[in-house]
Amino acid sequence: MTITQHTLADNLELIARQVVEGFIIGLHKSPFHGFSVEFAEHRLYNQGDALRHVDWKVYGRTDKLFVKKYEEETNLRCCLVVDTSASMQFAEQEGKLRKIDFACLAAAGLIQLLKRQLDASALAFFNNELNYLSDCRSSHTHYRMLMHELEKQLTAKPVPGTTNAAKALHDVAEQMHRRSLIVVFSDMMDDAGQIDELFAALQHLKYNKHEVILFHIMEGNKEVSFNYDNRPYEFVDMETGDKLKLQPNQVKEQYTVQMEAFRKEVENKCHQYHIDMVSVDLSQPVEQVLYAFLLKRNKML
Repeated sequence: MTITQHTLADNLELIARQVVEGFIIGLHKSPFHGFSVEFAEHRLYNQGDALRHVDWKVYGRTDKLFVKKYEEETNLRCCLVVDTSASMQFAEQEGKLRKIDFACLAAAGLIQLLKRQLDASALAFFNNELNYLSDCRSSHTHYRMLMHELEKQLTAKPVPGTTNAAKALHDVAEQMHRRSLIVVFSDMMDDAGQIDELFAALQHLKYNKHEVILFHIMEGNKEVSFNYDNRPYEFVDMETGDKLKLQPNQVKEQYTVQMEAFRKEVENKCHQYHIDMVSVDLSQPVEQVLYAFLLKRNKML
């Protein structure tokens, strides 16, 4: 499926549905099955209840049979958190998918999947602060509203200014009161000196017992490998507007070394804090990235 920036802006919901239908047949069970199954409360044992749910420790203390009640798998709550900062507008070629396009389409696809499972979804947008956080619901009206909010982001003009992902994620952690699955779509292009603060915010989410998944979105050819013709260019920082004139070969070696170190640090910190990280290159089709990720989760559960 060939998806461009222009076709996506007009057909987000339809394309997201096609993406999900393309891989859902290959998933033998829900990739999020079991996440929300946690102890809720006790009730008295009734004849016919499965003995495996009896709390034998309570029986030993009281001589009474109590059964553990659990939250159902369909009670999954998932918040899709999308970075809308100016750096997310980057794409190698005009008309091709930008990082924000990939994020919105992937988020729309996961919302489609959650809707099919009758699970509740929420949506959040941030740049230098948390700009939007919806309620977490499973109704069709709510689903339509989330799709509309994602569509708006596809045509929104970038807001100049630096990213403050740490503050936004701390705010999400404070406002998501019930245990949830938090899926973050970002290029993590915050101030390099703030990487520890950023992961402290992700750790805040983990501390509040949320499961966290990070889709780390980058453009591989120009942004990561710095493959430019060796002629003079004027490079413009998409967030600060700062400009720099140079020939790529003057800085390519140093740039690629530092970029690789940055990506490795993100990967290592995700591993350290038990955050499931998905590395995304814009050259990869959205459906391929989502399917590979969901298939991996499917096999782990």
